[in-house]
Amino acid sequence: MTNSDDSPATARRRHIVRLAVFVAFLAGLFYLVAVTRIIDVEDVRRTVAATGPLAPLTFVVVSAVLGAVFVPGPILAAGSGVLFGPVLGTFVTLGATVGTATIASLAGRRAGRDSARALLGTQRAERIDALIDRGGLWAVVGQRCVPGISDALASYAFGAFGVPLWQMAVGAFIGSAPRAFVYTALGASIGDRSAPLAYTAIPVWCATAIIGAFAARHGYRQWRGHGSQREGPQ
Repeated sequence: MTNSDDSPATARRRHIVRLAVFVAFLAGLFYLVAVTRIIDVEDVRRTVAATGPLAPLTFVVVSAVLGAVFVPGPILAAGSGVLFGPVLGTFVTLGATVGTATIASLAGRRAGRDSARALLGTQRAERIDALIDRGGLWAVVGQRCVPGISDALASYAFGAFGVPLWQMAVGAFIGSAPRAFVYTALGASIGDRSAPLAYTAIPVWCATAIIGAFAARHGYRQWRGHGSQREGPQ
């Protein structure tokens, strides 16, 4: 007799349900944290400041977790600028950014990688693995340069597609550096009322957005070109 519980259709439905539950959980989390703002960032900042000399390290840890649950990164970075100034604050922001990328990537890999690969099929999964081997690091770097994309959400997706953890950490550090400076400097300029610092940050943000747009276009064309080669005449 055939065990219907082990049929391909049943297995596929199980993977679909698993991914749907994971996506619904992330959507609910995003709504609660990023839209309704149930977490008071001002309270977090005061709590971190109360830790004294350990405040930079405390902020890295707390901000990494908050970023992974969709507290907007620019708000966290601005808080870092207010607390620590533009120089130390930028490094604190980068540490938190790498932490968020690591946490979200691990969660995405744990919750969605097996199901994503099963639904994609062997051929497409191998194609994605090949693309990751060739340019996974730079895909992370490029995504970080594109404005308007949630870094945490992208990190969950990268983890689900199997991007190695070291690529996530290094890519997040490289790709987030310009924006980390921009948002941290803007926060510091608000605290110090330093207009020159703000005027410096804005052109950096514009340049990063332009580079990100070109990087996204180049990455998409590479993806399509690689797919055409793989799917060409045998």
